[in-house]
Amino acid sequence: MGTTTESSVIDTLLSLPAIRHRAGIVYEAAKQGTLNNFDFHPEALPKAADLVASIISRDFGPERFSHIPPHGRWQHFEVGAIPRVSHLLHEWKTEGVDDFECTRRLIDLFFVSVLLDAGAGDSWLYTEPETGLKFGRSEGLAVASLYLYQNGRFGSSADGAVTVNGRGLQGLTEAVLSQGMQVSSENPLTGLEPRAKLLQAFGASLLVHPQYFGDEGRPGNLVDYLTSRQSGQKALQVVDLWNILQSLLIPIWPKDRTRVFGEPVGDAWPLKCLGDSVEMKSTDDRVANIQPFHKLTQWLAFSLMVPFERVLGYTWQGSNLLTGLPEYRNGGLFVDTGVLTLKPEVLKRGQKVSGTALPMFEVADDAIVEWRALTVALLDEMHGLVSQRLPLSLSMAQVLEAGTWKAGRELAAQHRPETRSSPILVKSDGTVF
Repeated sequence: MGTTTESSVIDTLLSLPAIRHRAGIVYEAAKQGTLNNFDFHPEALPKAADLVASIISRDFGPERFSHIPPHGRWQHFEVGAIPRVSHLLHEWKTEGVDDFECTRRLIDLFFVSVLLDAGAGDSWLYTEPETGLKFGRSEGLAVASLYLYQNGRFGSSADGAVTVNGRGLQGLTEAVLSQGMQVSSENPLTGLEPRAKLLQAFGASLLVHPQYFGDEGRPGNLVDYLTSRQSGQKALQVVDLWNILQSLLIPIWPKDRTRVFGEPVGDAWPLKCLGDSVEMKSTDDRVANIQPFHKLTQWLAFSLMVPFERVLGYTWQGSNLLTGLPEYRNGGLFVDTGVLTLKPEVLKRGQKVSGTALPMFEVADDAIVEWRALTVALLDEMHGLVSQRLPLSLSMAQVLEAGTWKAGRELAAQHRPETRSSPILVKSDGTVF
């Protein structure tokens, strides 16, 4: 890894506090008008908050605010008002499976499903075999991954039960994934090959962490590791989950991602305005210009927490450390409501790439990194503003689920009905968004 000092620098970039702290510095630059790619319009924030609060009230109403689920993969499996996860649990319990094994199986499923949950593109659809219903984007990816899981494509145990394990994932081919996700020339899926490679690398990483996942590298064994450390208490620590996820996932990301002292740091990228900020320049920080996000890892953390709560009755301490997710629905909300606008020269540069009115940039482009950092900070602002507008204070996870993500999607449908795409297009490789 390098020297102790180098290790501590990398540990900082991999930590949750660094995400919010550095995004806050970018937000200050927005307030001061010193961003490189965007102009910030704070006067538009209250109306954006009104919209988010109205969507939450429309869908839940005062009498159901307390029933808003936390943001997580569970809801995506239930698209079309079909309780697929509940059906699975009922089936397993009918077979005599206890709550701990049910939770292990859900953790198995949620791990692989979230890792497949990058942007699917605007045209891909999954046709559910049992219902004939068609789903796209995150929900389509969720349902597709559920059928892949049920068909044993991610591994099986010695007794023939469907599970997920390291060797099963290592053996997953692009062809099997393509067939399971119904990919064809008429139904293209963004980043199919990188997704397959990501799951293969995930399988290898599971096998080198037997202390958490057992000799077979089963994701669900995380249930045993975390609950065994609690001495009978029903509270788990988010930071424990986070540290495990980072040690597991950082090595599997594509090799061309950001590296610090030769080591990968995952979803973390150079950002000019951060490196130029007075606060970062005044420190002895050798990675002052790196903005971490770890979006997919945070999405995984949000998702994995839910089965522990719903099936086993555990609570989580430290969930406030998790940030809002810097992805295209949440980020699109702030662009479509006019809170953020691309500077004219940056807009033209992105339009030249896309050849359309919608700008397009690479994942590592300074414009995208700046947009994502602003999204993290603005989601904190939105959380506070929405809470002021509702009679019951909601968690960040609830505001993401019932408000910002949904608002971003609905605005996309209104402004771009043919594609429902983000107002800013990202050339994704299937492993970031």
